[in-house]
Amino acid sequence: MSNIIIVQCMSTGINYVQDIIDRNHNPIILELKLQNDSDEARHYLEEVRSCYDLIDNDFELIYEKDSYEETLEMVKAYDPLLIVPGTEEGVILATKLSNDLNLLCNPIENIDAMTLKDEMHNRLAENGLRYIKGSVVKSVEEAIDYYEREGLKKVVVKPVYSAASVGVKICMNKQEMIRDIDELFSLKGVYGNDINGILIQEFIDGVEYVVNTVSCKGIHRVTTIWKYNKVNTSEGGHIYDYDETVDELSLGESELVEYAYDVCDALGIQYGPVHGEYMVDENGPVLIEVNCRPHGGNLEANFLDKISGQHETDSCLDSYLNPDKFNHERKKKYELFAKGVIKSFIVPKDMIAKSAPIENISTKLKSHYKTMITQITEVQPFLKTQDLETSCGDVYLVHEDPYQVYKDVNLLRDIERKAFQLVLSEEDDNEIPVEQDEIYRDIESLCNQATTYGTGLLVTDNVFEDLNILQVSPENIKELNGKFDCVIVNLNKSLLDIQDYGTVSIFLEILDKVKVGGLIIVPKTTYEFMPNSRVGAEALIKSLDLKIELPLHHMPRMIIASKR
Repeated sequence: MSNIIIVQCMSTGINYVQDIIDRNHNPIILELKLQNDSDEARHYLEEVRSCYDLIDNDFELIYEKDSYEETLEMVKAYDPLLIVPGTEEGVILATKLSNDLNLLCNPIENIDAMTLKDEMHNRLAENGLRYIKGSVVKSVEEAIDYYEREGLKKVVVKPVYSAASVGVKICMNKQEMIRDIDELFSLKGVYGNDINGILIQEFIDGVEYVVNTVSCKGIHRVTTIWKYNKVNTSEGGHIYDYDETVDELSLGESELVEYAYDVCDALGIQYGPVHGEYMVDENGPVLIEVNCRPHGGNLEANFLDKISGQHETDSCLDSYLNPDKFNHERKKKYELFAKGVIKSFIVPKDMIAKSAPIENISTKLKSHYKTMITQITEVQPFLKTQDLETSCGDVYLVHEDPYQVYKDVNLLRDIERKAFQLVLSEEDDNEIPVEQDEIYRDIESLCNQATTYGTGLLVTDNVFEDLNILQVSPENIKELNGKFDCVIVNLNKSLLDIQDYGTVSIFLEILDKVKVGGLIIVPKTTYEFMPNSRVGAEALIKSLDLKIELPLHHMPRMIIASKR
């Protein structure tokens, strides 16, 4: 059984472990040492190690030594069949070790073009390909000089070596550029590294894509194509809204794929994966940057298999170990079996959250695959989203029907914009007065009308002795096995003492008690106690694919919904 070493294994790269075992090889993870003793570096190492908990199989863990020579000798003793990077930070060491041990890999002389955002564009220019004009500056003064000399207006600034859009800023003018560059020089990079150089580039306005490829002996094939949907922040951030698979090529997208092949050729890619990010405008495609490792975003193998019948780490191993399979797959048509979307949540402000109701809501969506939200113990601080690192989490959607996926992601986007308390809840104190006489009048009237629909259910805080309808308290709703033609919700006092996550859980349980074709009625005296009030209640109704009906003239302050 041969050893295969994964350098810095995290995110989608953890899929390598199972894939290596499935090929009857032994997976070994080589963890990189801290770049320094900064808080950022320690936090990044914690993120790396948290990924080990997601790996179901046994693996051997080894650690980078103080010197490269010591690390090389340690790795050499394992007599590895292959060394692959599990994430962006592992590319340099994996390539260097592979070259020194004469393993299949990319030439070490191409490493700068593979990892440094300025050098990859220099390589494109040398090969006559379209590139983005830019310059690396070491100070604000150098930045001003370049900006004025080139007559620039709108620009993008980013660290030369980084990942996950950390530090990427869109600057509308010189003043914003000065502000953002000055701030970047005072920060640490995503790996805790010092930021010594910042790349200034002209801004290209277009549609952003990802073309994921794997290569074997310098021949490239596409695994998946994704389209990014991003939004700009007032501070100049360019942040992820949602990513979606490109299911079949539209106008101009075949040219994008050809350009992606040309980029791989220009960078000298011989083996393994390239996660390439591209912008397409009226002049065609142009590279933003490449990452010579698997697509990030914590994409599980099963999620990718549902989409395309393959997953990238396994396809990558084919490029090294099974050229016949690689070439067989390369000649197949590009065909996806399901639509995939990753919705990244945008935190609108700095906040302290006490629960994440979206964890409960998202699982009700028909295309739901997985939800990953930053874990909240008691209270958890969140920063306003400025990049991928400051998103509070993701929902992964996949379904054979693209319409269903778009329907679900649009609901998540509506909740994010209009009812964010259903994503992360600050648990604000609710001091709305409870007027029991008013509540009784509304509920009595509703219950009298409910009998015209057939079987009725009243879910209520207080049992009303003189109402001719089945009544149940919220804590006993799970014990009720029946489905009803009309369900009325009367909850107010009971919602004051539980977290929003609990309110959401109870409400979703209630909605499940209505028959197909039946109605559910939520009066104001209930929805005003719910997260984001009426809009929040409507969001929960939509998450179960119920239909919100037109309000009736003589039934004011009511949400009426039906089950299809």
